[in-house]
Amino acid sequence: MIETASLTRLKQAIAECVQTDQGVLDALRCDIRPLKKEMRRIQPRTTTSISLVGTDGGNNQLRFDPFLIQLIRVVDSSNNEYCLEVVSPTTPIDIIGERQFDRGGAARTALGEMMLFLGVKTLPELSHMVRPRDLGKPVSPTWVQVYRELIEWAILFAILKKDFGTDTIIVCDGFLRSKVFAGDLFRRLLRGIEDRINEQRERNHRRVFLAGLAKHSKVLSRYRLAMSLEGVLDADYPAYVEVPRELEEQAYVWAEYARGDDRIGEAGEINKFVGGKMFFVKFGNHRSDPIWPVDIFLPQIGDAQTILGSMLADAINGFPVPHYPRCLQRAHENAALVDFDFDILQDCVYEGLRNCLGGGADALDAFMLQDADPAQRRY
Repeated sequence: MIETASLTRLKQAIAECVQTDQGVLDALRCDIRPLKKEMRRIQPRTTTSISLVGTDGGNNQLRFDPFLIQLIRVVDSSNNEYCLEVVSPTTPIDIIGERQFDRGGAARTALGEMMLFLGVKTLPELSHMVRPRDLGKPVSPTWVQVYRELIEWAILFAILKKDFGTDTIIVCDGFLRSKVFAGDLFRRLLRGIEDRINEQRERNHRRVFLAGLAKHSKVLSRYRLAMSLEGVLDADYPAYVEVPRELEEQAYVWAEYARGDDRIGEAGEINKFVGGKMFFVKFGNHRSDPIWPVDIFLPQIGDAQTILGSMLADAINGFPVPHYPRCLQRAHENAALVDFDFDILQDCVYEGLRNCLGGGADALDAFMLQDADPAQRRY
């Protein structure tokens, strides 16, 4: 425990530090104050809501050194499975790339279809973060996360080709932004998404909206206290406010992650990473209800009221997280591989290893009975 004398000095030091940094909070309050006048009430609307979610890499990693097998699985809120794939950080990149096409070069998967649309033939061409393994150097597992994100974008792109029976809002898990694509490929993909949405309206007379909701945001974290002090989104009704690009740029280390098409002229560089405009949204009727950062697809900013109204109708019934879109929660429940399912998959890893060991499988059985973390007993 901290000694009483040390605690007294610590409290004094913290008080002096806060007093010194008072100007920082004042500046944040000054930045956020104009948003009070821009707050808008959300009117509920009835629209079909669906969500796409990929399995979380950390929660679905089958750990058994020297293997780090990971499951790539993408489902929607109706429990439709679009992808189920097994990879490991040591899986050769060229083999994974070959899986996306048949012998004639036609796409076999949603990722292959997206690669053909973008005019690339290999994963390293698609993303600078997916590179062939350097022999003699440790393998970084981070490329698997990049690969998972690429598949999620590819499946979203593929879904937009299907016919929709009603007006639909697709709620993505996370912002409509990405830095994993090489060059201007993400910008070209966004144009393709916009074209397919427009085609739905022209061919099927259906309006398809696209939004992304993130659980966390550096922008919201930076300004949350200032918003509370200035009374932004403290209304007794569902409300939203558009976040100026200037506030986003101040919160991110890399300003290009906040630079949309509306900032091209000022920055002198085209938008290659941002597909959405950020809004702060409160779906509840109480002043203390949670505020969520929501990205709305850039070409649909003018439909913000319609999009957020559709999300409101879905968020009202949010469970177990209140005022959080139910379609996203259902998709997360469907995507998670836990308990019995996860135990079965873990046994599959052991079974595969047992077959590889042949006559040495008895040693594996003995190994499985050993305590992998004896230090855990201290708890």
